[in-house]
Amino acid sequence: MKQHRLAAAVALVGLVLAGCDSQTSVELKTPAQKASYGIGLNMGKSLAQEGMDDLDSKAVAQGIEDAVGKKEQKLKDEELVEAFAALQKRAEERMAKMSEESAAAGKKFLEDNAKKAGVTTTASGLQYEVVKKADGAQPKPTDVVTVHYTGTLTNGTVFDSSVERGSPIDLPVSGVIPGWVEGLQLMHVGEKYKLYIPSELAYGAQSPSPAIPANSVLVFDLELLAIKDPAKQEDAAK
Repeated sequence: MKQHRLAAAVALVGLVLAGCDSQTSVELKTPAQKASYGIGLNMGKSLAQEGMDDLDSKAVAQGIEDAVGKKEQKLKDEELVEAFAALQKRAEERMAKMSEESAAAGKKFLEDNAKKAGVTTTASGLQYEVVKKADGAQPKPTDVVTVHYTGTLTNGTVFDSSVERGSPIDLPVSGVIPGWVEGLQLMHVGEKYKLYIPSELAYGAQSPSPAIPANSVLVFDLELLAIKDPAKQEDAAK
């Protein structure tokens, strides 16, 4: 199944690459041209995420050209199956190595971070700093809260931010990643925390986005703005 998905992805990239020797020869004016570029861009990002960043674009284009022109294929099906298997294996090995490196780097980061003044480490391994104190109520697991946040990798790269979008969000305390579930219940309304979340309390080895490598430690600047009134929530649902 993986081989078929890889073949389909390669074919889509090839549709964009076929007949194009360089970026300078590509026009991006019409909706079709722009959509074609978008397909290639999205598939390229997907392939790179899976470790397929060493494909030969000219060979891909040749394969598409032979298929569209109904020419005799230059490789037997058995050779193609073997090639796809080898490429998939190499990609999996690369991703496994990257995952191991990310886990090791995350562990080192947390060990060093735990020594900093103001950082508290809980029994679960969650680390946090109180940036701004307040005396508001604390949420329960059954509550819905309103928050503002910015999420970054340990190198400072932002992968998500309600602050940048200019709009806080409402979310159920028990419906988020474990590091947030724990962190939110430590906070009082009006407070700002900085959470350092180990990968096992975040997404672990299953990355939800190309912007978050597997086994990443996540850092959140989190502000608890309000706890939603359950009565108002029920009225709104009616």
